[in-house]
Amino acid sequence: MNHIKTILMNIAKKNLIFRKIFRKCLYIYRYKRYKTRGVGQKVDDKMIIFCSFNGKSYSDSPKAMYEYMKKNNEYNDYKFIWAFKEYENYKYLENDLNTIVVKQGTREYEQYLSKAKYWIFNYRAADYQYPKKNQIFLQCWHGTPLKRLGYDLDNSDNVLNTKKEIRYKYRTDAKKFKYLLSPSKFATENFISAWNLKKINKENCIIEEGYPRNDFLINYTKDNVQKIKEKLNINNINKKIILYAPTWRDNQHTSGVGYTYKTEVDFDKLQKQLGHDYIILFRAHYLVANEFDFEKYKEFIYDVSKVDDINELYVISDILITDYSSVFFDYANLKRPIIYYMYDLDKYKNNMRGFYINLDELPGNIVQTEDDLIKEIENVSSKFKYDDKYKKFNDKYNYLDDGNATKRVLEKIINEEE
Repeated sequence: MNHIKTILMNIAKKNLIFRKIFRKCLYIYRYKRYKTRGVGQKVDDKMIIFCSFNGKSYSDSPKAMYEYMKKNNEYNDYKFIWAFKEYENYKYLENDLNTIVVKQGTREYEQYLSKAKYWIFNYRAADYQYPKKNQIFLQCWHGTPLKRLGYDLDNSDNVLNTKKEIRYKYRTDAKKFKYLLSPSKFATENFISAWNLKKINKENCIIEEGYPRNDFLINYTKDNVQKIKEKLNINNINKKIILYAPTWRDNQHTSGVGYTYKTEVDFDKLQKQLGHDYIILFRAHYLVANEFDFEKYKEFIYDVSKVDDINELYVISDILITDYSSVFFDYANLKRPIIYYMYDLDKYKNNMRGFYINLDELPGNIVQTEDDLIKEIENVSSKFKYDDKYKKFNDKYNYLDDGNATKRVLEKIINEEE
Protein backbone atom coordinates (compact mmCIF):
# COMPACT_ATOMS: atom_id res chain seq x y z
CA MET A 1 0.00 0.00 0.00
CA ASN A 2 2.81 2.45 0.87
CA HIS A 3 4.53 1.60 -2.42
CA ILE A 4 1.37 2.45 -4.35
CA LYS A 5 0.95 5.66 -2.36
CA THR A 6 4.53 6.67 -3.21
CA ILE A 7 3.95 6.06 -6.93
CA LEU A 8 0.72 8.09 -6.92
CA MET A 9 2.43 10.90 -4.99
CA ASN A 10 5.26 11.08 -7.52
CA ILE A 11 2.76 11.31 -10.38
CA ALA A 12 0.74 13.97 -8.54
CA LYS A 13 3.84 16.11 -8.03
CA LYS A 14 4.57 16.17 -11.75
CA ASN A 15 1.10 16.15 -13.30
CA LEU A 16 -1.36 18.84 -12.21
CA ILE A 17 -4.33 17.36 -14.08
CA PHE A 18 -3.80 13.94 -12.51
CA ARG A 19 -3.46 15.58 -9.08
CA LYS A 20 -6.75 17.43 -9.45
CA ILE A 21 -8.65 14.34 -10.62
CA PHE A 22 -7.10 12.12 -7.95
CA ARG A 23 -7.83 14.60 -5.16
CA LYS A 24 -11.40 15.14 -6.36
CA CYS A 25 -12.13 11.40 -6.42
CA LEU A 26 -10.58 10.95 -3.00
CA TYR A 27 -12.57 13.88 -1.63
CA ILE A 28 -15.90 12.52 -2.92
CA TYR A 29 -15.22 9.08 -1.47
CA ARG A 30 -14.14 10.40 1.92
CA TYR A 31 -16.92 12.99 2.14
CA LYS A 32 -19.61 10.37 1.49
CA ARG A 33 -18.00 8.03 4.02
CA TYR A 34 -17.89 10.84 6.60
CA LYS A 35 -21.56 11.71 6.07
CA THR A 36 -22.52 8.03 6.33
CA ARG A 37 -20.61 7.57 9.57
CA GLY A 38 -22.39 10.58 11.05
CA VAL A 39 -25.90 9.33 10.34
CA GLY A 40 -27.96 9.26 13.55
CA GLN A 41 -25.30 11.01 15.63
CA LYS A 42 -27.00 13.73 17.65
CA VAL A 43 -24.86 16.68 18.74
CA ASP A 44 -23.92 16.53 22.44
CA ASP A 45 -23.68 20.04 23.93
CA LYS A 46 -21.28 18.80 26.61
CA MET A 47 -18.79 17.06 24.33
CA ILE A 48 -15.53 18.57 23.04
CA ILE A 49 -13.09 17.00 20.57
CA PHE A 50 -9.45 18.14 20.59
CA CYS A 51 -6.77 17.67 17.96
CA SER A 52 -3.29 19.20 17.85
CA PHE A 53 -1.01 19.38 14.81
CA ASN A 54 -3.18 17.00 12.82
CA GLY A 55 -3.13 14.34 15.52
CA LYS A 56 0.64 14.28 15.94
CA SER A 57 0.96 15.55 19.50
CA TYR A 58 -0.58 16.45 22.84
CA SER A 59 0.32 20.11 22.88
CA ASP A 60 -0.39 23.72 22.06
CA SER A 61 -3.61 25.63 22.78
CA PRO A 62 -5.88 22.55 22.62
CA LYS A 63 -3.82 21.02 25.43
CA ALA A 64 -3.88 24.24 27.46
CA MET A 65 -7.65 24.53 27.16
CA TYR A 66 -8.24 20.87 27.95
CA GLU A 67 -6.07 20.94 31.07
CA TYR A 68 -7.72 24.13 32.27
CA MET A 69 -11.16 22.55 31.89
CA LYS A 70 -10.13 19.39 33.71
CA LYS A 71 -9.13 21.48 36.74
CA ASN A 72 -12.29 23.60 36.89
CA ASN A 73 -15.48 22.27 38.41
CA GLU A 74 -17.73 24.11 35.97
CA TYR A 75 -16.67 21.61 33.28
CA ASN A 76 -17.08 18.45 35.39
CA ASP A 77 -19.99 17.20 33.28
CA TYR A 78 -18.18 17.57 29.95
CA LYS A 79 -16.87 14.66 27.91
CA PHE A 80 -13.44 15.23 26.29
CA ILE A 81 -12.32 13.42 23.15
CA TRP A 82 -8.68 13.51 21.99
CA ALA A 83 -7.72 12.39 18.48
CA PHE A 84 -4.21 11.16 17.64
CA LYS A 85 -2.52 9.34 14.78
CA GLU A 86 -0.60 7.10 17.19
CA TYR A 87 -3.37 7.01 19.75
CA GLU A 88 -1.92 4.13 21.76
CA ASN A 89 0.82 6.49 23.01
CA TYR A 90 -1.79 8.72 24.64
CA LYS A 91 -4.10 6.22 26.30
CA TYR A 92 -2.81 7.49 29.65
CA LEU A 93 -5.09 10.51 29.18
CA GLU A 94 -7.99 8.15 29.87
CA ASN A 95 -6.91 8.07 33.51
CA ASP A 96 -9.24 11.04 33.59
CA LEU A 97 -12.68 9.44 33.55
CA ASN A 98 -14.13 12.19 31.36
CA THR A 99 -11.55 11.66 28.61
CA ILE A 100 -11.62 9.31 25.61
CA VAL A 101 -8.69 8.82 23.23
CA VAL A 102 -9.39 7.78 19.62
CA LYS A 103 -7.35 7.05 16.53
CA GLN A 104 -7.61 9.77 13.93
CA GLY A 105 -9.31 8.79 10.69
CA THR A 106 -11.27 5.85 12.08
CA ARG A 107 -15.04 5.35 12.12
CA GLU A 108 -15.05 6.04 15.86
CA TYR A 109 -13.19 9.32 15.36
CA GLU A 110 -15.56 10.57 12.69
CA GLN A 111 -18.58 9.57 14.74
CA TYR A 112 -17.28 11.70 17.59
CA LEU A 113 -16.73 14.55 15.13
CA SER A 114 -20.42 14.29 14.28
CA LYS A 115 -21.42 14.31 17.96
CA ALA A 116 -19.11 16.85 19.59
CA LYS A 117 -20.55 20.33 20.03
CA TYR A 118 -17.05 21.85 19.99
CA TRP A 119 -14.10 21.09 17.73
CA ILE A 120 -10.89 22.58 19.14
CA PHE A 121 -8.08 22.22 16.60
CA ASN A 122 -4.83 24.10 15.97
CA TYR A 123 -4.42 22.78 12.43
CA ARG A 124 -6.66 22.09 9.48
CA ALA A 125 -9.57 19.69 9.70
CA ALA A 126 -9.64 17.41 6.66
CA ASP A 127 -11.26 19.06 3.63
CA TYR A 128 -14.21 16.65 3.67
CA GLN A 129 -14.97 17.09 7.39
CA TYR A 130 -17.52 19.86 7.88
CA PRO A 131 -19.12 20.79 11.20
CA LYS A 132 -22.90 20.91 11.31
CA LYS A 133 -24.69 24.22 11.75
CA ASN A 134 -25.09 23.60 15.48
CA GLN A 135 -21.45 22.63 15.98
CA ILE A 136 -18.66 25.08 16.81
CA PHE A 137 -15.27 24.82 15.14
CA LEU A 138 -12.60 26.77 17.03
CA GLN A 139 -9.44 27.13 14.96
CA CYS A 140 -6.69 27.93 17.46
CA TRP A 141 -4.02 28.13 14.76
CA HIS A 142 -0.46 27.57 15.87
CA GLY A 143 1.52 30.75 15.74
CA THR A 144 1.88 34.44 15.04
CA PRO A 145 2.75 34.56 11.33
CA LEU A 146 6.15 35.66 10.11
CA LYS A 147 5.79 33.78 6.81
CA ARG A 148 3.00 34.72 4.45
CA LEU A 149 -0.03 32.43 4.45
CA GLY A 150 -2.86 31.48 2.13
CA TYR A 151 -4.20 34.33 0.04
CA ASP A 152 -1.21 36.51 0.97
CA LEU A 153 1.34 34.34 -0.83
CA ASP A 154 2.96 36.11 -3.74
CA ASN A 155 5.02 33.06 -4.67
CA SER A 156 4.74 29.36 -3.95
CA ASP A 157 7.59 26.89 -4.20
CA ASN A 158 5.45 24.19 -2.61
CA VAL A 159 5.98 20.84 -4.32
CA LEU A 160 2.46 19.60 -3.56
CA ASN A 161 0.30 22.67 -4.16
CA THR A 162 0.13 25.58 -6.57
CA LYS A 163 -0.81 29.01 -5.25
CA LYS A 164 -4.35 28.38 -6.51
CA GLU A 165 -4.55 25.06 -4.66
CA ILE A 166 -3.27 26.65 -1.45
CA ARG A 167 -5.96 29.32 -1.68
CA TYR A 168 -8.60 26.63 -2.19
CA LYS A 169 -7.52 24.96 1.05
CA TYR A 170 -7.69 28.24 2.97
CA ARG A 171 -11.10 29.02 1.47
CA THR A 172 -12.35 25.57 2.51
CA ASP A 173 -11.03 26.11 6.05
CA ALA A 174 -12.57 29.55 6.41
CA LYS A 175 -16.05 28.25 5.64
CA LYS A 176 -15.81 25.99 8.70
CA PHE A 177 -14.70 28.63 11.20
CA LYS A 178 -17.03 29.69 13.96
CA TYR A 179 -14.04 31.21 15.75
CA LEU A 180 -10.39 31.81 14.90
CA LEU A 181 -7.96 32.68 17.70
CA SER A 182 -5.57 35.59 17.42
CA PRO A 183 -2.72 36.61 19.75
CA SER A 184 -2.59 40.27 18.66
CA LYS A 185 -3.98 43.04 16.47
CA PHE A 186 -1.14 42.34 14.03
CA ALA A 187 -2.13 38.68 13.72
CA THR A 188 -5.82 39.54 13.41
CA GLU A 189 -5.21 41.79 10.41
CA ASN A 190 -3.11 39.19 8.66
CA PHE A 191 -5.42 36.27 9.45
CA ILE A 192 -8.32 38.20 7.93
CA SER A 193 -6.21 38.69 4.82
CA ALA A 194 -4.71 35.18 4.68
CA TRP A 195 -8.09 33.45 4.88
CA ASN A 196 -9.83 36.15 2.82
CA LEU A 197 -12.42 36.44 5.59
CA LYS A 198 -13.94 39.71 4.39
CA LYS A 199 -14.93 38.00 1.16
CA ILE A 200 -17.20 35.62 3.08
CA ASN A 201 -18.25 38.14 5.76
CA LYS A 202 -16.39 36.31 8.52
CA GLU A 203 -13.88 38.89 9.68
CA ASN A 204 -15.78 39.06 13.00
CA CYS A 205 -15.11 35.38 13.76
CA ILE A 206 -11.74 36.24 15.29
CA ILE A 207 -11.22 36.08 19.06
CA GLU A 208 -8.29 38.35 19.87
CA GLU A 209 -7.43 37.26 23.41
CA GLY A 210 -3.98 35.69 23.14
CA TYR A 211 -2.93 32.05 22.73
CA PRO A 212 -3.88 29.73 25.62
CA ARG A 213 -0.67 27.77 25.08
CA ASN A 214 1.41 30.78 26.13
CA ASP A 215 -0.12 30.87 29.61
CA PHE A 216 2.48 28.28 30.60
CA LEU A 217 5.32 30.61 29.58
CA ILE A 218 4.02 33.14 32.07
CA ASN A 219 3.03 30.76 34.87
CA TYR A 220 5.72 28.03 34.83
CA THR A 221 7.73 27.33 37.97
CA LYS A 222 11.28 26.23 38.85
CA ASP A 223 9.80 22.85 39.72
CA ASN A 224 8.43 22.57 36.17
CA VAL A 225 11.91 23.27 34.79
CA GLN A 226 13.53 20.68 37.04
CA LYS A 227 11.04 17.96 36.10
CA ILE A 228 11.43 18.65 32.38
CA LYS A 229 15.21 18.41 32.61
CA GLU A 230 14.91 15.14 34.52
CA LYS A 231 12.59 13.75 31.86
CA LEU A 232 15.12 14.60 29.14
CA ASN A 233 18.08 13.33 31.22
CA ILE A 234 19.85 16.69 31.19
CA ASN A 235 19.25 17.69 34.81
CA ASN A 236 22.87 17.17 35.84
CA ILE A 237 24.47 19.00 32.93
CA ASN A 238 26.15 22.24 33.96
CA LYS A 239 26.15 23.80 30.48
CA LYS A 240 24.08 26.39 28.68
CA ILE A 241 21.21 24.97 26.68
CA ILE A 242 20.59 26.04 23.08
CA LEU A 243 17.27 25.19 21.46
CA TYR A 244 17.68 24.93 17.69
CA ALA A 245 14.22 24.94 16.04
CA PRO A 246 14.30 25.52 12.26
CA THR A 247 11.15 25.47 10.16
CA TRP A 248 10.32 23.24 7.19
CA ARG A 249 10.93 24.07 3.53
CA ASP A 250 7.98 23.93 1.12
CA ASN A 251 10.16 22.48 -1.63
CA GLN A 252 11.70 19.61 0.35
CA HIS A 253 9.40 16.59 0.12
CA THR A 254 9.96 12.87 -0.32
CA SER A 255 7.07 10.80 -1.67
CA GLY A 256 5.99 8.13 0.79
CA VAL A 257 7.76 9.93 3.64
CA GLY A 258 6.51 13.52 3.73
CA TYR A 259 8.25 16.86 4.11
CA THR A 260 11.92 16.43 4.92
CA TYR A 261 14.59 18.73 6.23
CA LYS A 262 18.29 18.84 5.43
CA THR A 263 20.29 20.21 8.34
CA GLU A 264 22.49 22.92 6.85
CA VAL A 265 24.82 22.91 9.83
CA ASP A 266 28.34 21.59 10.32
CA PHE A 267 27.77 19.98 13.69
CA ASP A 268 31.40 18.84 13.84
CA LYS A 269 32.44 22.47 13.81
CA LEU A 270 29.85 23.46 16.38
CA GLN A 271 30.87 20.67 18.70
CA LYS A 272 34.55 21.60 18.44
CA GLN A 273 33.86 25.28 19.14
CA LEU A 274 31.00 25.03 21.64
CA GLY A 275 30.96 21.51 23.08
CA HIS A 276 32.66 22.41 26.35
CA ASP A 277 30.11 25.03 27.35
CA TYR A 278 26.86 24.21 25.54
CA ILE A 279 24.45 21.48 24.56
CA ILE A 280 22.01 21.72 21.67
CA LEU A 281 18.40 20.58 21.71
CA PHE A 282 17.47 19.94 18.08
CA ARG A 283 13.77 20.36 17.35
CA ALA A 284 12.48 19.56 13.85
CA HIS A 285 9.24 21.20 12.66
CA TYR A 286 6.12 19.09 13.20
CA LEU A 287 5.64 18.70 9.42
CA VAL A 288 9.10 17.20 8.97
CA ALA A 289 8.91 13.43 8.71
CA ASN A 290 12.50 12.29 8.28
CA GLU A 291 14.64 10.98 11.12
CA PHE A 292 17.94 12.46 12.26
CA ASP A 293 20.97 10.52 13.43
CA PHE A 294 22.93 12.43 16.05
CA GLU A 295 24.62 9.42 17.64
CA LYS A 296 27.99 10.87 16.65
CA TYR A 297 27.22 13.93 18.78
CA LYS A 298 25.98 12.15 21.87
CA GLU A 299 25.86 14.42 24.93
CA PHE A 300 26.22 17.47 22.70
CA ILE A 301 23.11 17.24 20.52
CA TYR A 302 19.82 15.91 21.86
CA ASP A 303 17.10 15.20 19.31
CA VAL A 304 13.94 16.50 21.00
CA SER A 305 11.75 16.41 17.89
CA LYS A 306 9.46 13.87 19.51
CA VAL A 307 8.84 15.95 22.64
CA ASP A 308 5.17 16.82 22.25
CA ASP A 309 5.05 20.25 23.82
CA ILE A 310 7.69 22.73 22.68
CA ASN A 311 6.83 24.93 25.69
CA GLU A 312 8.82 22.46 27.78
CA LEU A 313 11.87 23.12 25.62
CA TYR A 314 11.43 26.88 25.72
CA VAL A 315 11.53 27.17 29.49
CA ILE A 316 14.67 25.06 29.94
CA SER A 317 16.64 26.78 27.16
CA ASP A 318 19.04 29.68 27.58
CA ILE A 319 19.17 30.61 23.89
CA LEU A 320 16.87 30.02 20.91
CA ILE A 321 18.21 29.58 17.38
CA THR A 322 15.64 29.51 14.61
CA ASP A 323 15.16 30.77 11.07
CA TYR A 324 11.66 31.55 9.78
CA SER A 325 9.65 29.60 12.33
CA SER A 326 7.10 31.50 14.40
CA VAL A 327 8.57 29.95 17.56
CA PHE A 328 10.45 33.14 18.33
CA PHE A 329 7.24 35.09 18.91
CA ASP A 330 6.35 32.81 21.82
CA TYR A 331 9.90 32.45 23.10
CA ALA A 332 10.20 36.24 23.31
CA ASN A 333 7.88 36.09 26.34
CA LEU A 334 10.85 34.67 28.25
CA LYS A 335 13.01 37.71 27.36
CA ARG A 336 15.96 35.49 26.50
CA PRO A 337 18.44 35.64 23.57
CA ILE A 338 17.22 34.73 20.08
CA ILE A 339 19.46 34.17 17.05
CA TYR A 340 18.16 33.88 13.49
CA TYR A 341 20.27 31.51 11.36
CA MET A 342 18.95 32.36 7.88
CA TYR A 343 21.50 30.76 5.59
CA ASP A 344 19.03 30.79 2.66
CA LEU A 345 17.40 34.16 3.34
CA ASP A 346 17.29 35.55 -0.20
CA LYS A 347 15.84 32.36 -1.69
CA TYR A 348 13.30 31.93 1.09
CA LYS A 349 12.16 35.53 0.97
CA ASN A 350 11.90 35.85 -2.81
CA ASN A 351 11.00 32.35 -4.04
CA MET A 352 9.11 30.61 -1.25
CA ARG A 353 7.02 32.61 1.19
CA GLY A 354 7.91 36.22 1.89
CA PHE A 355 7.31 37.85 5.26
CA TYR A 356 4.62 39.84 7.03
CA ILE A 357 7.04 41.95 9.07
CA ASN A 358 10.19 43.90 8.45
CA LEU A 359 13.07 41.72 9.62
CA ASP A 360 14.61 44.79 11.26
CA GLU A 361 11.98 44.37 13.99
CA LEU A 362 13.32 41.00 15.11
CA PRO A 363 14.56 40.92 18.71
CA GLY A 364 17.90 39.39 17.81
CA ASN A 365 20.51 39.32 15.08
CA ILE A 366 20.32 37.54 11.72
CA VAL A 367 23.37 35.49 10.73
CA GLN A 368 23.91 33.66 7.44
CA THR A 369 27.18 31.79 7.94
CA GLU A 370 28.25 29.22 10.47
CA ASP A 371 31.23 31.26 11.63
CA ASP A 372 28.91 34.19 12.39
CA LEU A 373 26.51 31.84 14.14
CA ILE A 374 29.23 30.68 16.53
CA LYS A 375 30.33 34.24 17.19
CA GLU A 376 26.75 35.31 17.89
CA ILE A 377 26.19 32.45 20.33
CA GLU A 378 29.25 33.48 22.28
CA ASN A 379 28.25 37.14 22.09
CA VAL A 380 24.71 36.75 23.45
CA SER A 381 25.96 34.40 26.16
CA SER A 382 28.10 37.15 27.64
CA LYS A 383 26.52 40.43 26.55
CA PHE A 384 22.78 39.86 26.12
CA LYS A 385 20.48 42.58 27.39
CA TYR A 386 16.69 42.85 27.27
CA ASP A 387 16.75 46.20 25.50
CA ASP A 388 14.18 48.70 24.23
CA LYS A 389 13.98 47.01 20.83
CA TYR A 390 13.13 43.67 22.42
CA LYS A 391 10.57 45.31 24.71
CA LYS A 392 8.99 47.12 21.76
CA PHE A 393 8.67 43.77 19.98
CA ASN A 394 6.86 42.20 22.94
CA ASP A 395 4.64 45.25 23.35
CA LYS A 396 3.50 44.87 19.74
CA TYR A 397 3.17 41.09 19.39
CA ASN A 398 2.85 39.58 22.88
CA TYR A 399 0.90 42.13 24.91
CA LEU A 400 -1.97 39.68 25.47
CA ASP A 401 0.28 37.01 26.97
CA ASP A 402 -0.53 37.57 30.63
CA GLY A 403 -1.16 34.00 31.79
CA ASN A 404 -4.95 34.21 31.55
CA ALA A 405 -5.69 33.73 27.84
CA THR A 406 -7.21 30.26 28.33
CA LYS A 407 -9.85 31.57 30.72
CA ARG A 408 -10.78 34.43 28.41
CA VAL A 409 -11.05 32.23 25.33
CA LEU A 410 -13.21 29.61 27.04
CA GLU A 411 -15.52 32.30 28.32
CA LYS A 412 -15.97 33.47 24.74
CA ILE A 413 -16.58 30.12 23.05
CA ILE A 414 -18.42 28.14 25.72
CA ASN A 415 -19.90 30.37 28.40
CA GLU A 416 -21.25 32.90 25.89
CA GLU A 417 -22.60 30.13 23.65
CA GLU A 418 -24.51 28.67 26.57
